[in-house]
Amino acid sequence: MNSSNSNEKNYKLMSITGAMGIAVGIVILVTGIAAGVINIVNGARLLKNKSDLLF
Repeated sequence: MNSSNSNEKNYKLMSITGAMGIAVGIVILVTGIAAGVINIVNGARLLKNKSDLLF
């Protein structure tokens, strides 16, 4: 009986851990995409405005 109860607890814990792993992965993915887009926009803006520099 004790082994069955332990298996149920492990099963629930694994389900919660798996769901949390997926959620964290999605957050990291979205953050990474946003950071990449910001870098591309900033790089394009720098290239566009480089001709405005006076030496």
